[in-house]
Amino acid sequence: MDESDFSAVRFEEHRSRLRAVAYRVLGSVSEADDAVQEAWLRFDRTDVSEVENLGGWLTTVVARVCLNVLRAREHRREDPLDAVPHQPDPLIGREDAPDPEQEALLADSVGLAMMVVLESLAPAERLAFVLHDMFAVPFDEIAPLLERSAAATRQLASRARRRVRGQAPAPDRDLAHQRKAVDAFFAAARDGDFDALVAVLHPDVVLRSDGGAARARRTTVLHGARTVASQAVTFSKLSPFVRPVLVNGTAGVVVVMKGRLLSVMAFTVVDGRIAAVDVLMDPERLAGLDVPEVGDGRGAPPVG
Repeated sequence: MDESDFSAVRFEEHRSRLRAVAYRVLGSVSEADDAVQEAWLRFDRTDVSEVENLGGWLTTVVARVCLNVLRAREHRREDPLDAVPHQPDPLIGREDAPDPEQEALLADSVGLAMMVVLESLAPAERLAFVLHDMFAVPFDEIAPLLERSAAATRQLASRARRRVRGQAPAPDRDLAHQRKAVDAFFAAARDGDFDALVAVLHPDVVLRSDGGAARARRTTVLHGARTVASQAVTFSKLSPFVRPVLVNGTAGVVVVMKGRLLSVMAFTVVDGRIAAVDVLMDPERLAGLDVPEVGDGRGAPPVG
């Protein structure tokens, strides 16, 4: 094995972790892959013979690349259409056939609701929170990336942590319990049963829908069980085309009609009730998603 092959092998040992870091910081699969590729290029042209902790060094490189991407986004969000954070890329999988590559990305099951909240954080807050709280990177290693002291970096992560806990509650761990609530939601919507819809929704439920830049209102946010239930009644027409999937490791659905993906819906179920619904309907982004074979609404059994 020559030196270049040996370097590639060493890098591949860390690729899964690096990709997971980049996905959680950026919320984009393609940008995460680009960040990892950039880390490889920097690694390949750098003498790392004196580096004692290669994994830590590579994580720092990826984090720096991601931080630059986040800051570039902040600059672009001067456009009013980008004032509201967009939905991050959902990771869609089959409940009966887990995807090892997705499992490596998610690790501790980072639900889409949490990813949405991360999108609302300032770049420095997001990086500090992800690196420390999700990957146990010490604050004194994160601080130089942000050009701040370790104490100031700790405060950034703490502020981010409070926002995440307040806006993205931890979902029930039992996937069967999650699915039961989601099935009940669509059954009630199909039957037009408003009271049943309200009963399965948390009183403070939030529904976030991203329709893409082409729509007059790119992102819609609704709050409260009765408000969300009123909107959900309109889902009854879609019921025959709803297919159960995993979205970022939790119970979700895709809506597929005549082979065309119309939307992806992620549900956060807390104590048996739906606390958050995150919907992606942007046609351009849906076209780029990696979606497993789940039927097209004509043969597979619907949810509910």
